[in-house]
Amino acid sequence: MLIGGLQKFSLLDYPDHIAAIVFTQGCNFRCPFCYNPMLVWPTLGGKLNYKRKELKDHHHVEEDDLFAFLRSRAGKVEAVVITGGEPTIHPDLPEFIRKIKEMDFLVKLDTNGTNPEMVENLIKDNLVDYIAMDIKNSKDSYENTVKVKTNLDNIKKTVKIIMESSLPYEFRTTIVPGLIKKEDIEKIGQLIKRADLWYLQNFKKDTELLDKNLESVEPLSADEIKELQKIGKRFVKKCEIR
Repeated sequence: MLIGGLQKFSLLDYPDHIAAIVFTQGCNFRCPFCYNPMLVWPTLGGKLNYKRKELKDHHHVEEDDLFAFLRSRAGKVEAVVITGGEPTIHPDLPEFIRKIKEMDFLVKLDTNGTNPEMVENLIKDNLVDYIAMDIKNSKDSYENTVKVKTNLDNIKKTVKIIMESSLPYEFRTTIVPGLIKKEDIEKIGQLIKRADLWYLQNFKKDTELLDKNLESVEPLSADEIKELQKIGKRFVKKCEIR
């Protein structure tokens, strides 16, 4: 597994569990508001093709070093969150997770939903315990948001697979002014209708972004995002602001 970073401790990323976060390198989307741009780009010669200041915190981690760390944290860390980038673009993801599960850690997977077969197989093989899927936008605005050609049928398939599984899960949408409108929230709500949990995440500009032009965009006010939450609550069991 190509690991682009490791956060050794988190109380926020896996509900009710102390977790470590593994960041896989590489992504098949180019979302301009991505908070992990150093993980999006491919590598050159085995080194990260990204040289901005984030490399202070995110750097290539060897698998052996990761598993040595996890062994040292047994009994202290309960879970491992696998995020990215996009973890499901890596064919060796199932074997990688299997090694983590054999160490008795819970596993949470963050995904953009573009690889339904991978997600389905991970669920079938009992390799994941919690899934978080990003819904980037409504159908008509998806490709403008992720900046690449997208198989929207795969997005729908993954939503269905997750909702029909017996696993705890969440859907997440980052609210970027100019990219997502009220009508998009309604259309996304239809896509994930009767889902257990949907988080609306207000856009943050106080971090490195894939597209620096977004640094001039102001996030929604608390009242504005609450209005979107009211729309979301019409479609899912629980809609929260994060």
